[in-house]
Formats: sequence, structure tokens, C-alpha cells
Amino acid sequence: MDSAPIDNITADGPAGAAAWWLTTSDKVRIRIGVWPATIGTAAKGTILMFPGRTEYIEKYGRTARQFADAGFATLAIDWRGQGLADRLLKNPAIGHVKHFPDFQNDVAAVVQAAKDLRLPKPWFVIGHSMGGAIGLRAVMEGLPVNACAFSAPMWDIALNPLSRRIALGLAAVLRPLGLADGYAPTTTRNRSYAATVPFEGNRLTTDPEMLNFMQDQAVKLPGTHLGGASLRWVQESLHECAALAARPSPDLPCITFLGTDEKIVSQTAIRDRMARWPNGDLIELPNGRHEVMMEAPAIRDRVHACILAHFKSHL
Repeated sequence: MDSAPIDNITADGPAGAAAWWLTTSDKVRIRIGVWPATIGTAAKGTILMFPGRTEYIEKYGRTARQFADAGFATLAIDWRGQGLADRLLKNPAIGHVKHFPDFQNDVAAVVQAAKDLRLPKPWFVIGHSMGGAIGLRAVMEGLPVNACAFSAPMWDIALNPLSRRIALGLAAVLRPLGLADGYAPTTTRNRSYAATVPFEGNRLTTDPEMLNFMQDQAVKLPGTHLGGASLRWVQESLHECAALAARPSPDLPCITFLGTDEKIVSQTAIRDRMARWPNGDLIELPNGRHEVMMEAPAIRDRVHACILAHFKSHL
């Protein structure tokens, strides 16, 4: 592992932040960032933070601060194709993945790094949005964690049936011709939704201060920008969600959060999965949007408190 940059001032994270470059088994360079538990606090374990599409390590500085004060270290990741990790296309603004299970190579590199860094055990995982799909496959395949939590997990995408058919049909035609790596329909923007959306009508949060925090990071961390998704990303994601839906839930304690105003991922898929997770609980958050850990104070404080209580009960 080689040292990597991390902007902890812009992240507003706890003291002691450090970052490293990792190389995956298929030779992609990704970045991890680690925040230790607060000095003077006995370390209880480590939380693996699996971010969503377009996201990056520094976005979770404030979340890591909450966890550090409760005695948990946090390891966050820049997935392949986003953040400061290797971009996968000539146009670095397009969110892309060749095959969705490739993200498990990133997970394997993270697990090895956590071992090499001797991060405090036990380990836990939180998967947000796209990171929820990556995290679900990871725990199904034996990720060494004591418990898991999911925030608005992408267990399906909130597409109407016509849009879904169009996306899959276009991908089926264009991918064999090598033409599915451009922007998917309706997503042709070179900067992230969070960086450009006005507060009124945004789908992320009801808290203007937290949206401002995300947009301030977009200005101060220009190298992390990521725009719309490729058509291939959409196809791969829908196929992955269908593959995961066909599998049973793992025997692992789980808590999942869903805002009732969620419009980015499928509410139905989340409710279906949690209805068949024997050791799982679904907490629905009235008026919550997609970023439940960056929602209005009453919502995000409840989410953080529930996550910490859940993990502490499985030490």
C-alpha cells in the first residue's frame, strides 16, 4: 500500500485521517481512507463504509466523526470508476463499470488492507445506495463482519417499466457494437446530481445545510466529480439487482433504513428483501429522502444512534 491524499478539512472528519492506494487483483487502483476512533476512547471495532454511486471518501467525514466518538474506526472506499480511484473510460465524468461483480475485487482489496493495517475488530459494514448492492453481495459471499447496516440500498433502481425496457433494450442492441459506454438516456451531465441540483425539489435531503456541505465539497474536491451513468452501468446494475433478489438473505444481523420520500432506489425491493431477512429490521423514516445519514438532524441522529446500538449489540 502507498500513501494517498485525503482532504480531512473539507471532509470535516475526526482527527487522525489517513489514506492509501490499493491495487485490486484485476489491476485497478482504488483509494481507501481511515479515521480512527477518537483518542482516549477505547476502540470497539471498525466500520467499513461502502459509498454510493458518484461518492468518495471525504463525503463521510462527518459520519466518521459520529462513529469515532462512539469508539469505532471507519474505513471508507473510492470504488473503481469514481472518487480518486482509476476511471474506466476516456471520459472520466461517466459513471461506469464493465461487470458489476468487479466491485467485489475492490471489496477483497479492502479486506486485505484492513487486515494489513490491523484495524480494530470486530468489523461491521454499512452500504449506502450502490454500496448497498455491493455490500449485499459481499455479505452473501462471506464478508468477515459481525453485522451489517444499509442506507437506501440499491436493491433495484426506481425506474418505471417503460424506462426499464428502453434501457435494457438499448443496451442489448448497443453493447455488442461497443456503443454502450456513453451516457444512458436522461443522465447526460458531466457533474454529479448532488453538485448541481437546487435545494427545492432535490431528491437527496430535506436539510439545506447538508446539501450545502455536499456542494461545497464538489467545489473544493474537483477531482472527485462524477456525472451520469453509462448505459452499460445501468444494464449491469439492473442485472445485478435481479441476481441478488433471487438469492436468500444471509444469516447476519441486519438493519436497513428507508426514507418514505425515497425516489432514487426502489422502495418495493427494499421492503421485499427485509421482509425475508430473518435476522433483519427495516426502519422507515417519515419524510426522509435518499441521504438518510445526511438528512435533517432529527432523522440523521436517529439513524446514527440506531446503527451504533445495532453494532454495539453484536460486538
